[in-house]
Amino acid sequence: MKKILECTSLTASYDGVKVLDSLSFTVSERDFLCIMGENGSGKSTLVKCLLGIKQLDGGKISMGDGLRSADIGYLPQHIDLKMGFPATVNEVVISGCLGQRSFLPFYSKKEKEIASKAMERLGIADLSKKSCRELSGGQQQKVFLARALCAAKKLLLLDEPVTGLDPASQGEMYRIIRELNEKDGMTVIMVSHDVVRALDCANRILCLCSSSESFFGTTEEYLDSHLGRDLIG
Repeated sequence: MKKILECTSLTASYDGVKVLDSLSFTVSERDFLCIMGENGSGKSTLVKCLLGIKQLDGGKISMGDGLRSADIGYLPQHIDLKMGFPATVNEVVISGCLGQRSFLPFYSKKEKEIASKAMERLGIADLSKKSCRELSGGQQQKVFLARALCAAKKLLLLDEPVTGLDPASQGEMYRIIRELNEKDGMTVIMVSHDVVRALDCANRILCLCSSSESFFGTTEEYLDSHLGRDLIG
């Protein structure tokens, strides 16, 4: 498999406090990498570094196979829709194309087709004209995932994608994400606190530890490590 992301000796800090220290890992096409770790271990910092919105103190992030930061489909952890938010599902989804387009005043036919296919893929095409604020939490999360798909050429970066969803919606969201990886061939990096789901979905685990050495390897290797054994008892 082609390597699409290589992180070498990443170091980053906030207010002089080091949060990432010489972190190295790689992601190949069709990988499903789950990033786990306790609060304060650097998960959010790493996401920002991968997106290019936080500067590294040291180390290097290399993207291969033509990948650019603008080609990463990103689903943030918290998206708060205000009561006055007027956008329709279609408007939100197609906005995922903004990072790929020029400064034309209108969306192209190709961009409209990309948005339409993303909505169909996630089963929300029938909601395209509805206001997002009228949707359930699970439906809204599908909308934002569809928007991320519009931006993603090779890689989806998902930060706690099921936060705030009820159990049924969580299960549906995990099923969709797993299908995007296994059937559609999309490479996935997912930040999660849900250890059971992470081990079920991912083929690679990155476990960040604020007080000890981090782990990167296959899911099987993680289960055999002292970190994995301690976590699952």
